[in-house]
Amino acid sequence: MNTAGSFRPRRSCLYMPGANARALEKARSLPADTLIVDLEDAVAPDAKEDARSAAANAVAQGGFGSREVLIRINSLDSPWGADDLAMAVTASPHGILVPKVTCGEQVRELDLALDAAGAAADLSLWVMIEMPQAILNLGEIAAAAACTRLRGLVLGLNDLALETGIAATPGRAAFQVALSMAVMAGRAHGLIVIDGVYNDFKDEAGFISECEQGRGLGFDGKSLIHPAQIDAANRVFSPEQAEVKRARAIIEAFAIPANQGKGVIQVDGKMTELLHLEQAKRLVAISEAIAAGD
Repeated sequence: MNTAGSFRPRRSCLYMPGANARALEKARSLPADTLIVDLEDAVAPDAKEDARSAAANAVAQGGFGSREVLIRINSLDSPWGADDLAMAVTASPHGILVPKVTCGEQVRELDLALDAAGAAADLSLWVMIEMPQAILNLGEIAAAAACTRLRGLVLGLNDLALETGIAATPGRAAFQVALSMAVMAGRAHGLIVIDGVYNDFKDEAGFISECEQGRGLGFDGKSLIHPAQIDAANRVFSPEQAEVKRARAIIEAFAIPANQGKGVIQVDGKMTELLHLEQAKRLVAISEAIAAGD
């Protein structure tokens, strides 16, 4: 299954309970960009083994089309983590998502564990940022991407709120620093960064507002707990037509022979650097991937 492109859209990342075979079957037809088969929070302790088996069968069977598939395992220091990791390697999703990571050393240990289990080179590693220590160590966690298969950070604000006693209020004012730090760390080391879940899936207006906030902060997409949230997340995190038009203009301008080798040029009267060219290429690629998947 490991055929993900470099510029895959991840606007909507939907958690699917690993123990629910019907939900996993339905996931094959949902318009989410990323499906996270969850063996952790969504599965009771006495159902862990059955969920692992169901997830293994569903992921190995495939049929998810262009959707990216991740398996969220239990932490390796739990009774189920090692078996979850071994199963995930065998099932061959696009990546695994690991909870409760707090430092860069843990990322390196996870990478070694994947190698020891025989993971394919393109099986990516994602980690949950949901503990106070993780916020304090964001720089070293993200920097571990340089020598590991780490590809993404996923915010877990429910656990962070529980661990810190911070109230999860509308607008997430108390989490602004943590949210921004996660994006900064991710961008500094070339990682995908996904915003946390919005718990009230029936509150569409509140959900859209939080998606807009997340996009404004620089997140690539939103974690979801219900299929009803997919369309709004896809809409908010999709590039706007004006953005795509501007990006294409930047690419075309740098391709003009007279601009070859230049680090800074003018595009529509604005100073534009090579870093803007790379951003433009990424945005256009994501836009085209979205169009191809629709």
